[in-house]
Amino acid sequence: MKVRIITQSEVPRLLPMRECVSLMAEALRSLARGESVQPLRTVTRVPEGGGLLASMPAYLGTPPALGVKVITVTPANQGTPFDSHQGAVLLFEPAHGSLVAVVDGTSITSIRTAAVSAVATDTLARNGVTSAAILGSGVQAAAHLEALRVVRPIERARVWSRSFDHAKAFAARESTRHGIRIDVARSAREAVDGAEVVCVATAARDPVLFGEWIAPGTHVNAVGACVPTCRELDTEAVRRARLFVDRRESALHEAGDILIPIQERAIGEDHIVGEIGDVLLGRLQGRGGDEEITLFKSLGLAIEDLAAAHRIHANATAGGVGSAVDLGGLRDAPA
Repeated sequence: MKVRIITQSEVPRLLPMRECVSLMAEALRSLARGESVQPLRTVTRVPEGGGLLASMPAYLGTPPALGVKVITVTPANQGTPFDSHQGAVLLFEPAHGSLVAVVDGTSITSIRTAAVSAVATDTLARNGVTSAAILGSGVQAAAHLEALRVVRPIERARVWSRSFDHAKAFAARESTRHGIRIDVARSAREAVDGAEVVCVATAARDPVLFGEWIAPGTHVNAVGACVPTCRELDTEAVRRARLFVDRRESALHEAGDILIPIQERAIGEDHIVGEIGDVLLGRLQGRGGDEEITLFKSLGLAIEDLAAAHRIHANATAGGVGSAVDLGGLRDAPA
């Protein structure tokens, strides 16, 4: 069987952000309809704070796809030439179980994570939003600014990073790319002051966004912390917000932003209003009013990776992109 290998540099042109936002909305609807199978990820931790290896299998109902993402998360890579998220998505054709593609996981992760935040923003943020705050200045920060502009006419933004030089570089690069004003904030508090949408995409282990800073009516996307012991938001930020997640089961096992406030007995599990897919299907109300703070806590789901990989593979096959190699799979393959 021929397997198509699709590299990191090839993925972005095979999965434009606008296209990915629509794909992610449909993947989340498929999950909410019960058409997909989404187990919890399996995590192997590298000793002495070396990061983790995660295996994320799933079956996607619409369009039918089977596969697994295997990825390393290494926070210590910040400031080095290496991305914090590296790996691959293995895409299988579900009827015969044949491996059809191996797709770079770094680029898929950055695009689909931001696209899901855009879906949540479009569903939960107030209409007419034109300003955003980005906490973080890495790959996810750039992807989130691009994704936000798919669903809202963002005209100005503030960026904050623990490295002021990185934030300045981000502002210079992305303001030129998008043709909008981007200011560099000296503190996270300054960045979020009066912001209509806040995206928190950092490698922080402890809170960088505090509830007392968040203005009424703000929508927050929190995407950086993905283990029970780390969080980007303090307890008050979570307590004040109408909280939605990508997957309730995952959030209650993996999201330190939620689990730590539960352990502190500041909130209960019922503080999670529901999954964003149920809002998309009209089963749940999203924003309750213009003054309400909404929060979307994203952990990232394998069904999102499968939806992205399926479209990438289709576009690559149609355009002759990638390298096709023979890895076997046929019962009577020639010797």
